[in-house]
Amino acid sequence: MDLLARTLDHESPYHSGVATRSVDLRAPLTLRGVTRALGAAVIEIVSVVVARDTSSQHHLPREIRWVEAMAVLVWGVFAVRWAALTLGRLVTRRSNIGAGAVVRLVSIGVGAIAVIVGILSVLGVSLTRLLIGAGVASIVIGVAAQQSLANIIAALVLLIARPFVVGDDIIVRSGALGVLEGHVVGIGLTYVTLRTSESVIRVPNSAMLASGIARALPPSP
Repeated sequence: MDLLARTLDHESPYHSGVATRSVDLRAPLTLRGVTRALGAAVIEIVSVVVARDTSSQHHLPREIRWVEAMAVLVWGVFAVRWAALTLGRLVTRRSNIGAGAVVRLVSIGVGAIAVIVGILSVLGVSLTRLLIGAGVASIVIGVAAQQSLANIIAALVLLIARPFVVGDDIIVRSGALGVLEGHVVGIGLTYVTLRTSESVIRVPNSAMLASGIARALPPSP
């Protein structure tokens, strides 16, 4: 997570201030790309269902199940990559490249989990037990990483709503932070970096989202 935050905190030549694979996300969203992503996702789902049903009905040897699982993994990697890239481009087109980068990362994470569930299903692991285990794991992870998840969600909201952008001079009013006035240096996955008259401050995104934010007016002539 820290690596992602440092990557996204790096200033880019674009106004969003979020470094990402700009060549990919700023490329035109074509019908071919959308069709490829949807087709790959559909094929992946059908492959998992067919492989699971075939294995359970015909009691295939474990070696064949592992071959099917590897096929699901390989195709799943392509499906997740294409789907995440398409969603990232779609959000970039409608909002900005920062929001597109966050959506792409989240899509990759969700897709990876779906592929793992599919592989375990093909190998004969009970879906009921798998879902129960996933539910318990999600609760534990949610509690343990509550603040980090809150910051990531807040980053997405800030990048889409855009109450400020990199390069703005803003005034932040918050009960916890007091009053901060500074120059926005970067908007990352977990922090907003402000340069004040005294130092450089990294404010959690969730705190920024809960604060009153105003853009500083230029001095009167």
